[in-house]
Amino acid sequence: MSDNPILLAEERSEFGKGAARRARRAGKVPTVLYGHGAEPRHLDVPGHDLFLIVRGTKNALVELKIEGKTQLALVKDVQVHPVRRDILHADFLAVKAGEKVDVEVPVVVVGESAPGTVHSVEEFTILVKAPATSIPESLEVSIEGVEAGSAVHVSDLKLPAGVEVELDPETVIVAVQEAAPEEAEEATEEAAAEGDAEGDAE
Repeated sequence: MSDNPILLAEERSEFGKGAARRARRAGKVPTVLYGHGAEPRHLDVPGHDLFLIVRGTKNALVELKIEGKTQLALVKDVQVHPVRRDILHADFLAVKAGEKVDVEVPVVVVGESAPGTVHSVEEFTILVKAPATSIPESLEVSIEGVEAGSAVHVSDLKLPAGVEVELDPETVIVAVQEAAPEEAEEATEEAAAEGDAEGDAE
């Protein structure tokens, strides 16, 4: 049994802003399914279910149930109301098991650079080609012990099996520099405070 969330989708026969508003009033989100050279399909899906799937998740994979048939799809674009934050529209890319897709994956920095340094993230997302059924949620970039004047490049990434990076291997993801005097002082004070807190906890 698949672990992918299921969305019950209905073919949409009406188009335009009026039809979209009626769908939203009924708790549904107008969407478009495209890919594999087929004509785009206009669908309505339950708004709350879609919100729960995409909340805090990038590149969500879903199973669309359309007229009794199942289509694996990747959530590619979600338009959200700027104030209410409810979903106004979404695009789905039809995919097949085993197929690779191009997706942007968030970068997560872990570890601490060498004392007296600060780091700056140059690439917040990385373009990768990954199996549609096993897209990584994020890519960890370790800066543990990295000295000032050094950087972590694309070539330094440890990639999951089957995942390829589309960027130049020399692209800098995170750069490490010497901290300004006031930043270094703040970092020292924070480290001392953390040490005191750990001592108190013991």
